Amino acid sequence: MSSAGISAAAHRAAEKRSATGFDILKNGTALLRLLPPNLAHKSAVKALKYGLVPKSSGTDDPVLAIKLWDIDFPNPVGMSAGFDKNAEGVDGIIDIGFGFAEAGTVTPLPQPGNPKPNLFRLTEDRALINRLGFPSEGVDVFAKNLRKRHRDAPGILGINVGINTGTADAAGDVELCLQRLAQFASYVTINVSCPNTPGLCAWQAGDKLSEMVSRAKETLARASGRTPPLLVKIGPELDEEGLAAVADVALTQGIDGLIACNTTSERPATLRNANAHEIGGLSGPPIRQQVTKVLSNLFEMTGGKIPLVGCGGISSADDAYDRIRAGASLLQLYTALIYGGPGLVAEIKTGLAMRLRADGYSKVADAVGANHR
Repeated sequence: MSSAGISAAAHRAAEKRSATGFDILKNGTALLRLLPPNLAHKSAVKALKYGLVPKSSGTDDPVLAIKLWDIDFPNPVGMSAGFDKNAEGVDGIIDIGFGFAEAGTVTPLPQPGNPKPNLFRLTEDRALINRLGFPSEGVDVFAKNLRKRHRDAPGILGINVGINTGTADAAGDVELCLQRLAQFASYVTINVSCPNTPGLCAWQAGDKLSEMVSRAKETLARASGRTPPLLVKIGPELDEEGLAAVADVALTQGIDGLIACNTTSERPATLRNANAHEIGGLSGPPIRQQVTKVLSNLFEMTGGKIPLVGCGGISSADDAYDRIRAGASLLQLYTALIYGGPGLVAEIKTGLAMRLRADGYSKVADAVGANHR
């Protein structure tokens, strides 16, 4: 089927969804964009927390299912960390059709993050700049919110952990979070790449990353019950040497997966919005090419032995499929939902399934890294 045919078919499939539900999603997203960015973000989290967003109907196409780390993902499309920072709306996120949700970044102690304004829409670019700096209610509140979920609540939950601003023991901060939260997690992610937390990105360097990963794995090994897989989230600005160091640590220290990539402090010349000059991490379509290249390089450097999560600039089924072919086994969205609304999740899944079948694939795993074969 041609690309035009696939796009038309995906559009028709999207139109078949409940008209009422689709209108609520579309109009609700438009209303949220009338609010200041920080208030809109808070309102969206609360809406999902209290079940005010229509649930996704139907089941996922079997072609989208993928198994990693002995976890059966119903589809590879997940919510990125950064949205539900305090694990308030995990069930609501899963209910709108995501295959998994990653909550956080959570820090050991509560902290307000950076002064406002710290969140900026770049509407013409369908992008976002944030300099939030890990605002968190702390590990105690995070754990309390997760205890409210039923122990057997459906849905795959990743927990993204970070460090308090100005900490004297970054690895110790990560250890504390893992000690308290590993019991709730399907997998855990160490965030060493937020550009808004001073000194954090230095932990992507090979020796420092090795130290943090080693201590994290020892902590998880001591945790009671099942040991969740350990992932690391990296930034898009690592050069080839830096990426090679990350790949080496992943292979030698036994990192279970890498998330590529976080936001970037770089500014493409193509940005049109007046907020483009704001300091912070840029996300959305303008970073698509940069992060896809990093992902592809990581796949090559690890020989496809480490599962990769494609994150950053994914806003369509084409983007999702490109990222999978570049080496991603899972995908994460956030910024695209600000402009496309929750209904975008179903649209991406429908379009991705069509693209996989059109190329003769019977499951997602067969297409992972296809560009490298």
